[in-house]
Amino acid sequence: MNPPKAPPEIPSDEPGLPASNETIALLVGEVYECAPLEERSRVIDQLLQPLGVLSLFAVAGGLFAKIRLRGGWENFSVRPEDLQNVRASDVIALVDYVQQVSVEAVDGLAQMLRASPMMAGSAAAALLVTLLVRRARVRCAKAAGDRDIANGPA
Repeated sequence: MNPPKAPPEIPSDEPGLPASNETIALLVGEVYECAPLEERSRVIDQLLQPLGVLSLFAVAGGLFAKIRLRGGWENFSVRPEDLQNVRASDVIALVDYVQQVSVEAVDGLAQMLRASPMMAGSAAAALLVTLLVRRARVRCAKAAGDRDIANGPA
């Protein structure tokens, strides 16, 4: 029997700034590790949505490609039995990759976690939701500022 692993150390980010991609990935891994099986399925399902089959082979030794291809491409959903071999480190690698493709897919975890009664008591989930919402707001404000600059003075 292996001793329990210590939770990953969360790097500290500067206050007021959005969390780093590394911090987000570590927190998603921690949330995944503590989540009930049904919520784990929903987390993985959300993260796999923006990825194509070739990119799935590039992450975690193709583990997620096997899960995604198991049930066909259409009407796909992750089943609890698909997650037997998925570890927090695999999820962290998946989040790192997904953030390069679609940061919105990762940010979408905030809405999913807020709506989950099973995750209501999780401190890691609450922190993750806070950081994802903050990051989304900063991104939206930056996009609005960029539009204002592009449109010039009124």
